[in-house]
Amino acid sequence: MAPAALQALPRMSLLASMAPAARRPQRLVATLIILVVVLPRSTPAAPPSVSGDAVIRAPAGGSEIVITTTSRLAGAIHSVRWNGHEFIDSLDHGRQLQSASNLDVDGTLFNETFNPTEAGCERDMDGPTSTSRLLWLSAAERELSTVTQMAFWLRPDQQSGGHPARNTTALSNHLLQKEVQIGTPGFEHAIRYQVTFTVPFDERHTRATFEALTGYMPAEFQTFHALGDDDSLHALSNGPGEQSLPVVLSTADGGHAMGVWSPGTAHSTGLPASYGRFWFERAQVAKWNCVFRERARADAQFLNAGSYRYLMWVAVGTREQVRQTLVGLRMTHDEKH
Repeated sequence: MAPAALQALPRMSLLASMAPAARRPQRLVATLIILVVVLPRSTPAAPPSVSGDAVIRAPAGGSEIVITTTSRLAGAIHSVRWNGHEFIDSLDHGRQLQSASNLDVDGTLFNETFNPTEAGCERDMDGPTSTSRLLWLSAAERELSTVTQMAFWLRPDQQSGGHPARNTTALSNHLLQKEVQIGTPGFEHAIRYQVTFTVPFDERHTRATFEALTGYMPAEFQTFHALGDDDSLHALSNGPGEQSLPVVLSTADGGHAMGVWSPGTAHSTGLPASYGRFWFERAQVAKWNCVFRERARADAQFLNAGSYRYLMWVAVGTREQVRQTLVGLRMTHDEKH
């Protein structure tokens, strides 16, 4: 999504299948959904005391991919490192590897005005705490799972692009669960990243933009490519904007790169993901995202409440390693389907 201001950039359920069954938070998550999503807003769940500090890692290309989360960001991903290099520009509470949603209110949809965000809100700035609430975290070896009650990006008294915030609270009742795994057989540079957004049953929306995943990257990642259907990389402008091909952002020499591809489609329309890329000159930060748009069916007044699950693959390595990884994942998926 496009930013309302360069000072605070925008970020733009529930159970995945990759964690062993004994470690999946099924019963806990079901309880959290009841407390956070179903109970009236006058009786909110008491905030659990959950640490968001975790590290997972796995070998890749003679080095290792290391992913770090922090309590400061309510368990959102603060750092991705490979070969001694940082891939995430984690300055405020918007510039992470994280997820967010943006929904209409009374039929109108504007950027950031009803915008649950994993890592926190605009006014959290570069401070030590997050308005988002981490409800559950598990991390071991190469796997990470979290459940987060997302903050609205804007406080009720703020506005974006001249449009006032439509939320009336700082903390939303929208849950996000993410399941992250570094590496998969045959693809050590791949990160399997599955998210599930839970839309509360007491809200009424007709449209939702799910920024299933976005990555804010340091200024050196100013080279933009799209992965074509011919399996080659094609130069892209620095945007801003979305297009239909997976994107890869890299350093000028191609020595470090990050790309994203999703095999998923929107629940309501069946349309594939779109991929955005952005360069913010004043803030000196690059951004990519993977976006799904949902809307109410023709025979329904409102968008279905409940869970919206999306799978993405993120690749980290050299530009060529990222290309090969995404091509291989795409080919494997096509062979299976």
